[in-house]
Amino acid sequence: MAPPPPLVAPMKATSNGSFQGENPLDFAIPLLILQIVLVVVFTRTLAFLLKPLRQPRVIAEVIGGILLGPSAFGRSQKFLHTVFPAKAMTVLDTVANIGLLFFLFLVGLELDIRAIRRTGKKSLGIAVAGITLPFVLGVFTSFALRATVSKGVSQGPFLVFIGVALSITAFPVLARILAELKLLTTDVGRIAMSAAAVNDVAAWILLALAIALTGTNTSPLVSVWVLLSGAGFVGFCVIALRPLLAMMARRSPDGEPVKELYICITLSLVLSASFVTDVIGIHALFGAFVVGIIVPKEGPFAGVLIEKLEDLVSGLFLPLYFVSSGLKTNVATISGGQSWALLLLVIFTASFGKIVGTVTVSMACKVPFREALALGFLMNTKGLVELIVLNIGKDRKVLNDQTFAIFVLMALFTTFITTPLVMAVYKPARRGAPYKHRSVFRKNPDTELRMLACFHSTRNIPTVINLIESSRGTRKRGRLTVYAMHLMELSERSSAISMVHKARNNGLPFWNKKNDENNKDQMVIAFEAYEQLSSVKVRPMTAISSLDNIHEDICASAHQKNAAVILLRFHKHQRLDGNMESLGNAFRSVNERVLKHAPCSVGILVDRGLGGTAQVSASEVSYNIMVAFFGGRDDREALAYGMRLAEHPGIVMTLIRFVAPQGKTLSFGAKLVGITSDKNKEILKEEDCGGDQKEDDESLLAEYMNVMKNSGNKEGGGEPSMLYEEKVVDSKAEICVVLKSMAKNVNLFIVGRMPPTAPLVDSSSDCAELGPVGSFLASSDFSSTASVVVFQQYNPTSSQPLVVEEADYEVPDTPMA
Repeated sequence: MAPPPPLVAPMKATSNGSFQGENPLDFAIPLLILQIVLVVVFTRTLAFLLKPLRQPRVIAEVIGGILLGPSAFGRSQKFLHTVFPAKAMTVLDTVANIGLLFFLFLVGLELDIRAIRRTGKKSLGIAVAGITLPFVLGVFTSFALRATVSKGVSQGPFLVFIGVALSITAFPVLARILAELKLLTTDVGRIAMSAAAVNDVAAWILLALAIALTGTNTSPLVSVWVLLSGAGFVGFCVIALRPLLAMMARRSPDGEPVKELYICITLSLVLSASFVTDVIGIHALFGAFVVGIIVPKEGPFAGVLIEKLEDLVSGLFLPLYFVSSGLKTNVATISGGQSWALLLLVIFTASFGKIVGTVTVSMACKVPFREALALGFLMNTKGLVELIVLNIGKDRKVLNDQTFAIFVLMALFTTFITTPLVMAVYKPARRGAPYKHRSVFRKNPDTELRMLACFHSTRNIPTVINLIESSRGTRKRGRLTVYAMHLMELSERSSAISMVHKARNNGLPFWNKKNDENNKDQMVIAFEAYEQLSSVKVRPMTAISSLDNIHEDICASAHQKNAAVILLRFHKHQRLDGNMESLGNAFRSVNERVLKHAPCSVGILVDRGLGGTAQVSASEVSYNIMVAFFGGRDDREALAYGMRLAEHPGIVMTLIRFVAPQGKTLSFGAKLVGITSDKNKEILKEEDCGGDQKEDDESLLAEYMNVMKNSGNKEGGGEPSMLYEEKVVDSKAEICVVLKSMAKNVNLFIVGRMPPTAPLVDSSSDCAELGPVGSFLASSDFSSTASVVVFQQYNPTSSQPLVVEEADYEVPDTPMA
């Protein structure tokens, strides 16, 4: 009789400290902290390095797990025994699986069964084909694997596990890729998301079947009992738990905090359900996933649960699962021609089944070939669920080390190539109809003015609303229509998937939240309240993209809405001490790209609290605004906007025209007049900036003088509403003196971006995109109270449009159209 294996002493939780002669890494908590910090830092570094390749973070986490395992760093036995010793693996696996359990609860929260029920026949057919053909090919592949590297395993469970592993599409990863590539709004994106949601649910059902077929008891009756008990558990959740969750959701109205007791009850239900499914024998993860699915999606309850959990779970605990998986993956086991041939076979089988099945059914549904091919590549995306299947298979002794490594590399490879392949075969052009009014300055000022006002946070809303109120003009003018766009960065958080769901359901990369009563936020409420109190038509919208390409959404929506001006926020905000603080170079880059690609004029708002920190009613508007006029198309745009503001009964406008002494120019001999808005930062000479446009300048100035003469005084007082001054300046220092002298009495400065004058600040300024004058007005030294709007007039000869204009293009019938 063989002697029993030696018992491994359990690790104590905490040490007495290194000064007591103890090694903290011999104790569970210090070692776990080291493992979490190492894993998070390492995987986030990899994610940062892979960001230029537009890869989802799951790729970095899988690669990180493999590199920390025996395939790379783990080859050093000293590293492996110090950081990931065998005696600590139980603690690591437990924490990782607790994190995974709550992550799958979050995934269930974001899967809307009602949306799956509404899936069209086309998407359903594609989903079925994308599951069936890979599963059938997986059966044949399993025979090849059992004959070579997986000899002796039970045929039934092995066959099902291989079929499931090959037929899975990772729904969360697919959503991220579609959003990253801006394909959510296309037919390809809508079909892929619907098909992937169906595929995800089917994969879990197949996985439950695979788990039921495994175990130490080989009796088929046990598998039947496991499946029946699992079905009974799901029925119990729907009948008993769902009404309880619905009651808690109803008692959590909008605008009020969700009770801590409700959060505690829900999380306890997640753990209890996981315990029950583990007792049944279909893995603890199913219980958490089912509870997530049955939580009502209406109201703020589900959103609060996501908000409470996602950062801790996704940021700290989930990467541990990838490392736990990576520690089981030894790429070195794939050695020899046979093993590499099997790896190629598995990759080919998985890709061939998914792509051919999807493309065939798509073309049968009359989807164009390039779109069908892109769908095939997208449906071939793997992710976390794939790793869960493989880990369960390995834990149940269905997959050995070599087979496990082969399938992990297959999942990594197929997901990694998805983004570049889709970008190569399918990049839909943005199309739109031409439109006429692309600037504030126009021949007929009585036509409607459409403005797209962008903001990042609630901090900007009072100033934006006050500026909108000031811009509404009078009844003589055409009415003002404002599209207030909330710019939201598409993050790696789980809640981002909820956002892309909404985007998809509304057919555009942004949605009109006025029609989304269950998802209103304070920003929307503020704009809707203003619309009720004014004659301005306001349409709140939201754009969800990474900051690298959110300018595409801004420019495309401006074109679709026939906007005359895009209003952007400056990349700096004012601190309490009056100094300007940068929000980061990413926001500055967004503004630069919009300036380059905008289909209309652009205004950049330097917010120093116009009207204070609250919305000002129409009767209380009392602003002094100043337009600094040097000449050129951008200054004409600034003056045209100022003239519109001057129509408001509470606004007094002063036009300061700067002129040089006879025989001189406002450039004062400087070569640099401004810079381009793109990354090249090309120098623009004076002749490039409209030096020959004096006739247009004089014409607009004459119109201003005529309007000023006819406008008379404000009602009920003797103060004129429009003023004019002409300043002869002999140097840029004199310009600075004039502007600074006005700063104390002016609430808002309006200037052109590229006037033909010398730069008023050092060329090393980090706000050079505002031009020679705007960068001076935006500096901390200039003023702490006067806001600034810097205008760039639309120039068809220099703009690089992102929208292809077609005269016969019809605007699609969507909620935003």
